[in-house]
Parts: sequence; structure tokens; C-alpha cells
Amino acid sequence: MTSVSRRYAKPSGPFERSSGAADPAGRAPVVLMVSGGADSTALLVLAATSRLDIEDGRGLGHIARERLHVLHVNHKLRGLDAEEDEEFVRELSASYGIPCTVVAADVAGIARGQAAAGGASAGNVENAGRELRYASAARLANELSGQMGTPRSAARILTAHTADDRAETFFMNAIKGTGPAGLSSIPRRRNRIVRPLLDRTHDELCELLRMAGVVWREDATNADTHYLRSFVRHQIMPPAKARNPRLVDAMASTCDILSDEDAYLTQVASRALRDLERRREEGLEVLDAARLAATDVAIARRVVRDAIRLACPACRLEARHVAAVLEAVAAGEGSCTVPMGVDVSVEYGLLFVRTRASADEPVSGWLDVPGLAGAVSLSPSSEVTAPGARAALDLGGGLTMTARLVAAEPGVDPTVGARAVAREWDGEAVLLDAAACGVAPEGGRVWVDGPQPGDVCCPLGMHGQSKKLSDLLIDEKVPAPDRPQVRVVRTAPTGAVVWIAGIRPDERARCTPATKVLLELRICSA
Repeated sequence: MTSVSRRYAKPSGPFERSSGAADPAGRAPVVLMVSGGADSTALLVLAATSRLDIEDGRGLGHIARERLHVLHVNHKLRGLDAEEDEEFVRELSASYGIPCTVVAADVAGIARGQAAAGGASAGNVENAGRELRYASAARLANELSGQMGTPRSAARILTAHTADDRAETFFMNAIKGTGPAGLSSIPRRRNRIVRPLLDRTHDELCELLRMAGVVWREDATNADTHYLRSFVRHQIMPPAKARNPRLVDAMASTCDILSDEDAYLTQVASRALRDLERRREEGLEVLDAARLAATDVAIARRVVRDAIRLACPACRLEARHVAAVLEAVAAGEGSCTVPMGVDVSVEYGLLFVRTRASADEPVSGWLDVPGLAGAVSLSPSSEVTAPGARAALDLGGGLTMTARLVAAEPGVDPTVGARAVAREWDGEAVLLDAAACGVAPEGGRVWVDGPQPGDVCCPLGMHGQSKKLSDLLIDEKVPAPDRPQVRVVRTAPTGAVVWIAGIRPDERARCTPATKVLLELRICSA
């Protein structure tokens, strides 16, 4: 029986995908994922006795026996059959002198837990099992790399996916709805994971095992069309093959083309994301929405997906979620919530992607102000000439606010020094009239919290006119989700506002030529 072949040659030059970290000495571990079915049994036999291309820069060749290690995951779903599968894999591995690691887990229980927590698998047993298998393989590959003294990136994890699996996955993804990445189906390689049997069919592997006199295990659930793969395998593939006997071959070529083009578009989208990114923190991604709106939609979709995954790697997106985000981007405003509670909004020409945990709970409390130290003064050059006593309040999120008193020297205009500090610190520090803030030369304290309903201030520069604090934050283009994080300094918990930190001091607390003692407030990294 002829193997499925690629109709189109691998691209060369700038479009060729790198094989990654090479292992010229051929010492890195090779983990074989073996369930006991025909395909994975054939993978074990071929890895032990024949030549395979495992994409490690060495091409088609034999794999040194000491590099091989079998992984079997017992999902605890089929009772005695599952135990017999485990024993079969152990014995087959031992017959070839290959070490075998078994991981046993209650996959059904894991899926129920994920559903209750709204997790990525959302109660899907198939997804939970797949995630467990790959996570277990990654851990084992890392452990073996450490034991063998080779780079983790040089390790290989081999799966027994075939050309039939690839065709089935194409239909599965098409049924669920997907893009080019989903239609490219199973890639030949993704990082350390390699599918060396992707050009072979299931029937060919079964024939190979029969000729070698090797038996395999049959999973009865493979016939249960309740599962999507089984439905595709038994209800869709047979009539499609009847229409085109070379269906698997034709779809392999299609998937290769889609995979290559998807890889190219992924590179373009990655460059676009870097160009559009304006801010990145844990659980937060901010992009230039105006430029994103002008980006070709094929790239914009990918940029949105990548931005959301950077903020929340576990987020499982559907096409409708990406479409909702792009609608808000096109409109220049709006918001939506995508899976895992990720909030996406467009404000002031920026696209904000936030997780629930992207900001620490803001801190409120008293900030002590130490008494005036005689050596601390404002010099004629408008600089504070001595360190003086300084107190600090932890604001959360890696920030602190500090306070101290500064004496104005005779002949030095405090307003000049206040303007110099504001320019130098770009609004992150301020000099205020201590007396207007309710702080005596002997020391005192000010209250720090966030914006409160009904807050009114007299922003500096408005000549004493009052303004709602909420309106000021809008005028300053502070995004709505960020407004609770703004720190407001008051004379007391219900007292007058003296500084909206990082934005504007209050006119009533500004320095004047008559100011004798200045209150210095700063926001800095903890």
C-alpha cells in the first residue's frame, strides 16, 4: 500500500520553517506517546526498528535506543480495558528494551472540575484528555532532558497521528467553525511535538503490524459516534471516500498548503502586533485601535487573537468573539467580554484587553508626613537640597507614594520650584502648600484613596473653577477600567481634594509666593 505523499515540495528560502534547535550529537530524549492502539503501536515499532524523520536536523534515520522513552496515559475511563491497555504498553515497551512511564488520572473528574470552574475544556472529556496527555509529555521531556544534560528544546515528543487523522481533524474543525489554522488541521511539527507518521494511512500501519506479527489494542469508544471524531470517522469519511477514493491524499496536500500559508500569515501578524502594541503588563494588552482598524482584516483577526492570548493564555476564542472586538475597533468605541472573563474595550483610540486579575485592589489609607527637618529647604535653583525625613504608603501594583515637608528659603519663589518638579517628574511628583493641605510644620498626615461618587475638585489652571472629578478623568482620557486605580490625595477621608496623582493638583493647594512650608508627594516604584 502506497504512503500518502506531499503533492507540493517543502518551500525553501525565506519561507521555509526552521527545524528549531538541532541536536547534532543525537542525544536528546525522544518521548513516544503510546495508547496501545494500532497507530501508536506502529509508532513504537517503527521508532525501535526503522528510520523516522523527527525534525531534529538529522533527516530520515534510526533513533538511538537510549534516546527513546514511552509515555502512556491511563484516562481511567474504560475500567478493566484501560488497565489492560496500560499493561499491554508496558509489556510492548519492555520487549523492545524501552523505558515506559505511565500517568494515571481521572479525566472525567478533571473535565467536570473544569466545567464547574469555567475552564478551557469546559467539561469536554476529549479536550481534558488531550490537554493531560500533552502536559504529561512536556513534563517527561523536560525531566529526561535534565537527566541527559541536553537542551529542552532539542527533545522530541512523537505522536502517531496519520493522514486519516489529519483528514478527520479537517472535517471536525470545519464542523465547529474555524479559520486557516484549524483547516490546516494537524501540523507536521509544532515546537517539540512531531508527527512522523503523518504521510501514512491507518490501513498501511495495520498492515505493517500484521506483517511483523505485532498485535494491538482496540478502543471500543472509537465506534461511539457521540464523540465528534468517531462521528466524522464513521459517518462522513466513508461517503466522502466513495466520492473520491484518493480523498486522504488530496486532503493531505490541501492541509500542507494551508499550513504553509498559515505560518506565513502568522509571521506577518506577529510583526503587526509588535508595531501596534502600546503597553503590556501582566493581564493587560493595549493596542493602537485606529491603526488596527486600518489593518487588513485577515491580519487584524490574528492580531486580536494574539493580543487576547497574551493577556490570557487560557482563553479559548471563537470567530464570533474576534468579530465582536473588530466591530468595536471599526466603530472607534465599545466593549465586549470574551471567554475566561477577559474584558475588551475601545477608548480614546486604544484597544484595551484586560483580565480580571490585571490590576491589584487599590489601597486606601493615611499617608504620614514627618515633621519638618531643619536642613531640608528649597534652594534658589528650585531643587530640594537635603534628603529630609520621608514617609511612604504602599499603593499596590508595585507602586508607593512618599511624602515629606520642605522649607522654602527666603528669597526663593516656591511657585518656580513647584513648576520645575512637575516638569521633571512628568506629573508623578508635586509640591503643594503644606498649610493648605492641613499639614503643620511639625508633621501630620493626608488621606489617599480612589475617586468617590460626587467628588469635586478645582483643577490647577482653571482659575478656581470647580469640576467633577469624573469629568476631569474623562477629559484626561483615562480609560474607564483604569479610573478606580487613580490615587486621590485628600486632607481627610471626607476632606478636600489636594492632588489627583499623576494628573493634576488642586488649585486650592497650589504653592504661592507666600508659601513657607511645602508638601512634596511622589509616586514611585516600590
